[in-house]
Amino acid sequence: MFSSIVIGTDGSETADRALTRALELARLTGARLHVVSAYAPTPARVTGDAPATEAAEWSVGSDFEVQAVLDRAGTRARSDDVEIEAHSPKGDPADAILKLAKDIDADLIVLGSRGMQGARRVLGSVPNKVSHRAPCDVLIVQTT
Repeated sequence: MFSSIVIGTDGSETADRALTRALELARLTGARLHVVSAYAPTPARVTGDAPATEAAEWSVGSDFEVQAVLDRAGTRARSDDVEIEAHSPKGDPADAILKLAKDIDADLIVLGSRGMQGARRVLGSVPNKVSHRAPCDVLIVQTT
């Protein structure tokens, strides 16, 4: 039924519920699971003895947090005997999920429902944006 599933996660409790559902589907269908956690690097000011030009090149981004999220997802997938591939692109999470789904010709995108109600739904949330532009089926897991 599914050979390639994309799951977006930010490591939150609600995203973990969606990851659980994606792992179940991947295990049942033998699909490869593509876990996406996008981020925007945040520059950090480096002070001390480093020359100004060298200090300007240093940045500490949320990619460290993203790697921890992807590592946890990988550990869960391996314990469920699910084949997993981790992706940590820079940029908007919804755009990253959509691009990956298109690039790998995904069968399904799985997301949590956070942001599907209230002002975030009107202003734009990841599941709302993805559900309107997805190149494949989308499963929005009830996470409230």
